[in-house]
Amino acid sequence: MTRVSFKNPLEGIEEKFEMIQILDEDGQIVDEDNVPDLSDDDLVELMRRMVYTRVLDQRSIALNRQGRLGFYAPTAGQEASQLGSHFAMEKEDFLLPAYRDVPQLIFHGLPLYQAFLFSRGHYHGNQMPEDVNAVSPQIIIGAQITQAAGVAYGFKHNGKKNVALTYTGDGGASQGDFYEGVNFAGAYKAPAIFVVQNNQFAISVPVEKQSAAETIAQKAAAAGVPGYLVDGMDVLAVYKVVKEARDRAVNGEGPTLIETMTYRYGPHTMAGDDPTRYRTDDMDDKWEKRDPLVRFRKYLEGKDLWSEEKENEIVETAKEEIKEAIKKADKQDKQKVTDLISIMYDELPQNLEEQMEEYKEKESK
Repeated sequence: MTRVSFKNPLEGIEEKFEMIQILDEDGQIVDEDNVPDLSDDDLVELMRRMVYTRVLDQRSIALNRQGRLGFYAPTAGQEASQLGSHFAMEKEDFLLPAYRDVPQLIFHGLPLYQAFLFSRGHYHGNQMPEDVNAVSPQIIIGAQITQAAGVAYGFKHNGKKNVALTYTGDGGASQGDFYEGVNFAGAYKAPAIFVVQNNQFAISVPVEKQSAAETIAQKAAAAGVPGYLVDGMDVLAVYKVVKEARDRAVNGEGPTLIETMTYRYGPHTMAGDDPTRYRTDDMDDKWEKRDPLVRFRKYLEGKDLWSEEKENEIVETAKEEIKEAIKKADKQDKQKVTDLISIMYDELPQNLEEQMEEYKEKESK
């Protein structure tokens, strides 16, 4: 009889999840073989989107402080992870964002003024245009993971060559929905892409206190799904890995879990979180040197594709578009309780009929 070895099966598993990086902190290519096939116009468009998003983040924070926006989760630092991954999507693919992923939703087709209305809690901000395959940003941590598995299975069932792409943070990877969604997608080879943006702290708890696993990517193995660890501050690496995952998915090879190692420079949300209570200045300085915009800017400048003048034009355009979008949001009819009641059901149950009449009377005064 062969003796059973009780050697720790986890030993060395992290070595299978080596960090994928194409562009280093100085904007130099470090992996020539995996440079994605993007045209010069594509590269410039990627940078335009990242610059636009950084401006949008700055203005959104200012608008929040002025009381002109409601809920807002800052995005600075995560642009490469967010926009590099979204750039690999097709228009007909389905996007299921978390609450920090409004930039992807905007570039997927949601008008900017509606994104501002979403922040204010207005129902019109949650009404996707007919040609936008997406749902509103999910507030419940990790709930979008199971939803993405279902949407992806629907694509497979209907013979569609599209994917469902969803995002969560490192905190979301500790939720039960995360395991259930990835496992379901793996079992049914659903064309889903699960992007976990590991910004180190969830809300305030360090990732090493959330899980004994050295990486989130390795959790894919338990579901029989490929998992990849990517430098989330490197837009080329993020795009490359997500593009490969999409190609696999539409070819019937099932889902992929991708962990992007990134960092949010601001607080978790603008609702009172103070990151100085759980992050050090040294840590902030280290990650600021990895800024995805600085890194990609250096790369493009080296290819004579970028200039300060071009960037300033994008900044000014973004400011103007944001100004016009917030004005349009301000002109939207104020939300009423009767509005919410009327869009909940085709036929109102008796208790809501009574409430409808009650609120109609109140709102008429």
